[in-house]
Amino acid sequence: MLPSDLLIHRPRGGSIDAKQLPVADPWLAISSNLISLFQATVGDTQGSLNQKLQTLEGEDTDYRIKRGLAHILRSSFSTFEIVSPLDPQDLRQRVFALAAAAVPSPTAARQHLETLATQLTQELDKDVEPIHIQQGLYADLKENRILTQFEAPTPEALLHRYNLSQVQGIFYRASHVVLNLHRNDPGEYKLMFRYLKLFRLMTYIEGEADQGFTITIDGPASLFKSSTRYGLDIAKLVPAILHVSRWHLSATLQWKDSYTKNRSEKAYTLDSDCDLVSHYPPGKPYDSMLEAAFAERWESLVAKGKTQWQLEREVDLIPIPGSVMIPDFRFVHPDGRVYLLEIVGYWRPEYLRKKFAQVQKADCPNLILAISERLNLAKAGVDVKNVSANVVWFKDKLQPKPLLNLLAELGEQ
Repeated sequence: MLPSDLLIHRPRGGSIDAKQLPVADPWLAISSNLISLFQATVGDTQGSLNQKLQTLEGEDTDYRIKRGLAHILRSSFSTFEIVSPLDPQDLRQRVFALAAAAVPSPTAARQHLETLATQLTQELDKDVEPIHIQQGLYADLKENRILTQFEAPTPEALLHRYNLSQVQGIFYRASHVVLNLHRNDPGEYKLMFRYLKLFRLMTYIEGEADQGFTITIDGPASLFKSSTRYGLDIAKLVPAILHVSRWHLSATLQWKDSYTKNRSEKAYTLDSDCDLVSHYPPGKPYDSMLEAAFAERWESLVAKGKTQWQLEREVDLIPIPGSVMIPDFRFVHPDGRVYLLEIVGYWRPEYLRKKFAQVQKADCPNLILAISERLNLAKAGVDVKNVSANVVWFKDKLQPKPLLNLLAELGEQ
């Protein structure tokens, strides 16, 4: 994302506009030049890179945009490393110790470097030249770090990343965000909720899968003390929202005018018709090999005609107070019967306590829990007897047979 000084936002009445660049020339050409510059600087220092970027900026009035594009290349696609035969701080101590033991002179300085190079060659079992010591002496300074790797994006991808970063910056000042997820594929909901948990956002979730969900998020400006770090976490959520097909977002911003310094409340809206492009990877088909293997076994039974129960992936979501529970699978029978399956595999005690608390709150009569016998439920303080769900146990692999037996028993009740 972009730092505040590279964000270009303009108030428009009671709202805010973020700078957006067209994915066309001259910006494609400028992006291509910046990418080529980074590629040509691999193996050189960050200080050298900064000098080249400054030359490329020239005296054009669009220097902030070029700096923004360069910032994204530097922070998201580049790897800078300290290249030194020894930790620079230790290297400085050894050089200074040698220097303090002799009379200062140009000849003595060269001798110190040669002496230390010989010592390090013996200690490190690799050739160390005096020039390596000179270069490594202050290699830990930011401008002396070496650009060792650059994963070049396409010019189009860079422009999309820039436009997204400008929008993300708006949420640094959000005091209240409401996200309406309309009726979508349930797998998209699950990916969205995973990101909410990943970024530890303070949320309240209402709704259901068939109608959609309303997610209310408290922003950094709503806290007792405004937190830029929390604002960054909200901004990180924006690329995740773009993986949802149909949505609408509205945010309340605490805005400070850059000229008058007066504070005012602004609004910002965004929806699924926007042209933003996410760089986050889409959700994986399955959370684990355990789930993937089980689904494969079940599909094999269906293909052979050994069961009429169809296995569907992440179809129903169970709303519970302040959150939502998302089962792994749904069993659907041609006669209309439906059961949900949640696989509880190999997890920490904290996760198990939370998971079983969710099951209790959900109080879902058609929920089946497949629980690994390897889990130490006693250590987690969980008593399965108190869980309001149908339970199936498994060892290393979750086989279809015990679930088929349970579904048959439930059908007879």
